[in-house]
Amino acid sequence: MEILRIENVKKYFTSQKAVDDISLSVHQGSIFGLLGPNGAGKTTLIRMITGIFFPDEGRIFFDGRKFNVREDVKKIGYMPEERGLYKKMKIGEQALYLARLKGLSRSEALNKTKKWFEKFEMQSWWNKKVEDLSKGMSQKLQFVTTVLHEPKLIILDEPFSGLDPVNTNLIKDEIFRLAHEGATVIFSTHRMEQVEEICDHIILVNKGKKILDGNVQEIKKQFKENLFSVGVDRPFSDASDYLPFRIMGQKNGKQVIQILDGKTPNDVLQYLIQRGFEIHSFQELLPSLNDIFIKLVEGTSPSRAFEQLN
Repeated sequence: MEILRIENVKKYFTSQKAVDDISLSVHQGSIFGLLGPNGAGKTTLIRMITGIFFPDEGRIFFDGRKFNVREDVKKIGYMPEERGLYKKMKIGEQALYLARLKGLSRSEALNKTKKWFEKFEMQSWWNKKVEDLSKGMSQKLQFVTTVLHEPKLIILDEPFSGLDPVNTNLIKDEIFRLAHEGATVIFSTHRMEQVEEICDHIILVNKGKKILDGNVQEIKKQFKENLFSVGVDRPFSDASDYLPFRIMGQKNGKQVIQILDGKTPNDVLQYLIQRGFEIHSFQELLPSLNDIFIKLVEGTSPSRAFEQLN
């Protein structure tokens, strides 16, 4: 089931294009990666999804109908990269206040807040102020206030920033659990290894345009370069005749090869067996999302100027 659909959305700021004709579809229960270099238009797109900005052109549909800010914003949880907590307010009071803004009664807000504080071992923080928290502690509080009201759509912008490995895994487990229980997560980060581990679908935005959209594994296969890791008992240099592959080097004690056009993995295996090589392992090497990201946006300034309108 589709929870969010964006059709040909555009957003201009005076004479600048921030989002330029982007369409996408997000299905319920998925963990969807929104990627792009700095200045690509990701934040502007998120702000339109959350009703902070309105698109100049195009349409946004949420939960099966046209997006209605007044009704639908309460069904969304948004954790921005720039933290939105009140530094002078006590933590427990702040969590209750933000939950009430999302439509929970005081008793509902209190019960859910206590539940999350116990889960994240935050009970002793109740009367502390946000300004007294470390960056990691503040990040945990921000996550709790984002998901406390059980939103249908959760948008997380760099959610692991400032967290140690233990708390990173804690929040990661909660993201998987929430998605398993039917919530949809849009996950935006510059850490490609986290995207590969967490997301099942991604969109890559550059200069306000969508340049890649699809399932993570299918995208990696789309950009594969016929590279394989081969574990054998001796170097390939011992082979004296024509090789059906290029020797690219070594990685983790294994040979890295690129199979030539017109040849298949079976051709390589047959070649090695016929020449008496003892094969310990044979594995295809798919490109990482980081490799694909760099390839597609290479040459883009980290803080690009938006394309000027004609």
